[in-house]
Amino acid sequence: MLKVRPKEAASMLTRDGVRLDADIYYPDAEGEFGVLLMRQPYGRAIASTVVYAHPTWYCAQGYIVVIQDVRGRGTSQGEFRLFVNETEDGEDTVNWAAALPGSNAKVGMYGFSYQAMTQLYAATTQPPTLKTICPAMMGYDLYADWVYEGGAFCLQANLGWAIQLAAETARLQGDSAAYKTLYNASRSIPSNPEPDLMECLRKFAPNAFYHEWLEHSEPDEYWEKLSPKSRMQDVDLPMFHIGGWFDTFLRGNIHLYQDIAPRSAYRQQLLIGPWTHLPWCRKVGAVDFGAQAINPIDLLQVRWFDQFLKGLDTGLLDEAPVCLFEMGSNRWRNFDSFPDKNYKSYFLSSTGLASIREDAGTLSTNKPESSTDEMLVHDPWRAVPALGGHAAIPSGSFERSHLDYRSDVLTYTTEPVAADLHLAGEVVVEVWCVADQPSHDLCAVLSQVHPDGKSYNFTQGYLHIQTSQNTPLRISLQATCARIAKGNALRLSISAACFPAYAMNLGTGKIGASLMDAEIITLRVSCGGDRPSFILLPVVSDS
Repeated sequence: MLKVRPKEAASMLTRDGVRLDADIYYPDAEGEFGVLLMRQPYGRAIASTVVYAHPTWYCAQGYIVVIQDVRGRGTSQGEFRLFVNETEDGEDTVNWAAALPGSNAKVGMYGFSYQAMTQLYAATTQPPTLKTICPAMMGYDLYADWVYEGGAFCLQANLGWAIQLAAETARLQGDSAAYKTLYNASRSIPSNPEPDLMECLRKFAPNAFYHEWLEHSEPDEYWEKLSPKSRMQDVDLPMFHIGGWFDTFLRGNIHLYQDIAPRSAYRQQLLIGPWTHLPWCRKVGAVDFGAQAINPIDLLQVRWFDQFLKGLDTGLLDEAPVCLFEMGSNRWRNFDSFPDKNYKSYFLSSTGLASIREDAGTLSTNKPESSTDEMLVHDPWRAVPALGGHAAIPSGSFERSHLDYRSDVLTYTTEPVAADLHLAGEVVVEVWCVADQPSHDLCAVLSQVHPDGKSYNFTQGYLHIQTSQNTPLRISLQATCARIAKGNALRLSISAACFPAYAMNLGTGKIGASLMDAEIITLRVSCGGDRPSFILLPVVSDS
């Protein structure tokens, strides 16, 4: 490892004359070095050290490291408009970084969440000095991968993030009253935000993006213009895609990888660990996934940058491009592509008491000959609460049998499996359901049930139904990779809410409606006969 010179502050001007500030870390050595660039909105001193090693560590590996405040954040000048300026500013910054003293004119970008988005926006301009990116946990299609899931507004993540950005703006402006309001709100996400909170968000949330997102509840032109997806079609460079099974933006990582990998002339590498959005560690929720789940990303990224910025043969091109952590066996598994075959149907069957008795609903590979209807009542006053998964805070895997025992949750459980069952890929639930109100939601949670009755979630999905209709509904669950151990069972839990992870549907379908307008929603779920409800599981071999 090389010695690192003291951090230097530096500034650049964008094409429209706005000053952007950065910290630069230089190796204390002779020669030219590749440049690692991170652009972020949280104050550059943080440098995403919630999940990555400090920039001095990367610098010591033989790189110039640049951590920049994006426009209007930290000490950088200009107005922060969410995602709007990151394309041109990103291109300008890449060109500036490539020309720094001691640079070998090769730039690689890294970072997660918003910092990953800045990579995609910069890449759309195809600057010749940008040689590789490492986007972790980001949205490809902002509507479907970030703000909404299955048409449902991701309330806890979106409101929490808006509060965080607004609180930092209030702090920078010295408004202590607004900061206190926002800080207190960040500790408890309300079902209907109070007027003073909403006023703070309108004043301090940059460009009031939160309110715009609520207004654009369908995938319209607003999202088309804002998302990087529509501009990535001609982009091709080596990418190291990094995701987490319990990260709310995993859909974005997988969609980007599946889009670019078949057409790319370069290495596309996908790694998904058992992590939440942050931190990336072995303990995720209530489950310890073992020593192999300890964060390997810093070492892997340096190896990646050595390959594409230093031109070293690190051997990674000889390895399988997809590496997935298998929860349960707690090991890494390699695949030649993201698994998308070998689906097996498990059918829902019940005595009609699946909301009352946890042993009344079953999952089986045998399709029930006769049809059974289940009645499920959703009371907004006591909505089914979110617990773990990828959309709630905290995220992860938790013991949830107490939720499965609720009378507003339908549960369907397999017999204990006779041999280890390995799953890898997308999970889909198709259920026949009709409501007595104009609109309703469905939440599906897949768990592993241990012999002692404890149940631990490992994937889930959500669907917002704008107009109730008596047709099969398709719920896409978060992709997963898990081993169901011999003697354990699988359980599918279905409810009409998962609050506050998702905005509650009060029967009208209108986001942000008052509880005063709420209606009790009665759902009829059918399974068996000519209306079979089932779950498609991506079964893979143990090799």
